[in-house]
Amino acid sequence: MKNCMGIRYLWIVLLWFAACRETKKQEDRLPYYHTASFHPQWLSKEAADTIHRIPSFQLTDQSGKLVTEATVAGKIYVADFFFTSCPGICKRLTNHLKLVQDAFAGDADVRLLSYSVTPETDSVPRLQSYALQYGIDGRYWYLLTGDRKQIYTLARKGYFADEDMGLPQNENDFLHTENLLLIDKQGHIRGVYKGTSATDIQNLIADMRKLKM
Repeated sequence: MKNCMGIRYLWIVLLWFAACRETKKQEDRLPYYHTASFHPQWLSKEAADTIHRIPSFQLTDQSGKLVTEATVAGKIYVADFFFTSCPGICKRLTNHLKLVQDAFAGDADVRLLSYSVTPETDSVPRLQSYALQYGIDGRYWYLLTGDRKQIYTLARKGYFADEDMGLPQNENDFLHTENLLLIDKQGHIRGVYKGTSATDIQNLIADMRKLKM
């Protein structure tokens, strides 16, 4: 009888360890976000092949170079939306992104993409000036301008980036969001963070390192 009790206890312990190990494995994997609700889903790579990816785009960076989805293909990147004349929140967001740039300085696998939501005024020279002001390394961090409709469509339908999620909008409604979006090498959204939160920035950096593993 004692032997049976011992064996039963051993099986309970083994099952508990197995469950804990599986939970830890899931915690170490980043979820996928593929709808505007930003509901996290833990998927296999095979299942992830069928879900939403960031669509194609063609925009211009602060050096006047063309930047497309091919520029970041096979790279981990962070996307955000800003404008150079923003009186307050964008400065904090940019300073926080500078921490991300510094954490991955010189890393060929990492990029930052900042899309201007006022491209009609954020010209290439203006973006250049902004980049100099904030110490932005143009080899890894692209400040993007171009066609306004393309940027807004990409933001709302590609990145699901807008504080008014779920409300009817037309293409002329101003886009505003503090969200930073983490995109993996296959173009999937793998994380959403408040760009004004120092804690979220540290979480973003940690999650980027997980994607690199």
